[in-house]
Amino acid sequence: MALSTAIWLVSAVIVSLIGFLTLNRTQRDVVFRRLGLIRHGVSRPNTPLLEKQTLSKPLATSTSDLLSTLPPSQRGQLNGLVEKMPPAQRQAMGDLSFDANTFVHSLLGFEEDYRTAADSKYCYSGFSVKELKALGDFPDYSAISEVPMPQPYLEFDIDRAKPRPYRPFRWAYHQTMSLTKLETDWWMELESTYKTRIAQRKELYAKHGESVLQWLPGSELACKELMEMVLQFLCARYPQYFVLSADKSQLENRILGTVLVIKEKHPLLILLDNVPEDFGIMLRNPETGYYHFRAGLICSALGWNVGTKIGMKLHEIHQPIPDYKEKMQFSMDRYFSKMPANKPIQRGSWGLEVDQPLFMPPGDPHEGYRDIQDKTLTRSRIHLRVDWQTLRRLPLSGAIVFNFKALFTPLEEFRDEPYVPSLILKVLTEGKQSIMKYKNTWHTEHVVVPALREYEKEQIEKGVIEKDWEPKTLDDSPWFPGWEKKWHASQGF
Repeated sequence: MALSTAIWLVSAVIVSLIGFLTLNRTQRDVVFRRLGLIRHGVSRPNTPLLEKQTLSKPLATSTSDLLSTLPPSQRGQLNGLVEKMPPAQRQAMGDLSFDANTFVHSLLGFEEDYRTAADSKYCYSGFSVKELKALGDFPDYSAISEVPMPQPYLEFDIDRAKPRPYRPFRWAYHQTMSLTKLETDWWMELESTYKTRIAQRKELYAKHGESVLQWLPGSELACKELMEMVLQFLCARYPQYFVLSADKSQLENRILGTVLVIKEKHPLLILLDNVPEDFGIMLRNPETGYYHFRAGLICSALGWNVGTKIGMKLHEIHQPIPDYKEKMQFSMDRYFSKMPANKPIQRGSWGLEVDQPLFMPPGDPHEGYRDIQDKTLTRSRIHLRVDWQTLRRLPLSGAIVFNFKALFTPLEEFRDEPYVPSLILKVLTEGKQSIMKYKNTWHTEHVVVPALREYEKEQIEKGVIEKDWEPKTLDDSPWFPGWEKKWHASQGF
């Protein structure tokens, strides 16, 4: 923490001392943690770039632990922002004083809309309603979150762009989250299917409604904040395609040839119209400390949908996953409770699919493919599906956003990718039975396994890989050797 920030925080505590002394021990602990003055024995997980991290042993053992734990606040970034504000906005922000007693006793309710709440109330992120309103539309989220904006990708061509070839295979294969630090230039990755996917997703919403897009009371700030952060990212990363008007009231999308008045639609509908990415918004319940799924736009779910999960706690959402309750629930609950806004993370999940199923709710006819090994199935119909996922805390609302995009790769692509066929073979043939059953690859294995053995043999014969190579997670996972050359060649830039 910078020295100026530390001084500001300590000063705030001193100013609030009288009110603070009236609090009980648990409330005092909460305030101390919010100000960064108490450190617990276990530090926050650190996720170095492209270095795999298994979540630590269970840290939370009771609801009371979660209830007394709040995420690190980004309040310290306000001083720098206020210095750059025009006088009227600076006056609206107030003096930035922080009263501990007011904060603890004035948290916004779980379903409370910040827009109609009293200015003296606080979001659990540490920002007052007065401050949230004064910040207005499209504040500098990179400064508030301390996550840098992306570099402009000026050579990017939407008509030729291919997704990077993610291969998130691991061995030994255990049920862990396998988290890495987010590559901030790639939070939102566009490619040549953009127009098709946007149209497909809008059709899904028109047909399925709240099964793919829904928001609950209390998510208003998080939805607005997410939409603004995404649009800021797109305009910075792809300035040749996305432009915000000078007054930030309109978005020009030069790929689709549209101009949207931002406030005419709900923030999630703005995302639906412009971003082929899925988003789930998790918010903290102030009465329990648990995080609940409170808003989402998810058009790429297999076997579930927004309507079946909305309102659930984190562990309720993950109930079907093998070993989650025994090995991951407590750690993930605590991880959510302590995750800082300035350390977003990424991970990948994968499956093998017949064709390219994007949205498959329970009971979908495509589920029938998973019940049999079709003898007429050909290699050309089998695809690797990778859901490349990111997880980040929004700095103002304190919401945790889970976003992902489904990417499909034909099986044949593995033929010239060093070590990839051998690694997938190892997982398919020796992976833990309960995990592989959940992953549900059986319906493709009668075609995939022989193909992979053929590719592996070719790679050994051509000297691409060592004959005695023992399959393991690749050193640069999720990348294979030579991936950049192949990727650039496939898209021509």
